[in-house]
Amino acid sequence: MSRRNLSGRWFEQFTVGEVVEHAVTRTVTETDNVLFTCLTMNPQPMHLDAEFSAGKEFGKPLMNSMYTVGLVVGIAVPELTLGTTIANLGMSDVEFPTPVFAGDTIWVETEILEARGSKSRPEAGIVKFEHRGFNQRDELVCRCRRSAFMRRQPAD
Repeated sequence: MSRRNLSGRWFEQFTVGEVVEHAVTRTVTETDNVLFTCLTMNPQPMHLDAEFSAGKEFGKPLMNSMYTVGLVVGIAVPELTLGTTIANLGMSDVEFPTPVFAGDTIWVETEILEARGSKSRPEAGIVKFEHRGFNQRDELVCRCRRSAFMRRQPAD
């Protein structure tokens, strides 16, 4: 396996209880919201229609929550799983306690909740992450737990 462009951690490099504050941040835009919402065939007017949204609870379009969770997980990839993951096994406990709007800047921290070797594949292990996304006011906007099938470090 080539080590080129691998910045993710091998299974053995995860420490349960560790919290990683990720370096990358992202200011989300109206364009992000419209493109993602249209690409995923979600015609919800809360994401696409400013006039509709103006008369609702938040007074303006909300960022698509599936975009938000995707961004939160994506921000964690370079420092945790880039090139070292085999597959995502699932997500659970996804929540959005604070709405996200165009112009918000998202930052992410990840806690390592569990790490165990694979029973069926000795060259891999399973890591459970809790990703937490925050806005520029440090308000929690997204939390999700993700299990990933991770490669063990190859022998040299």
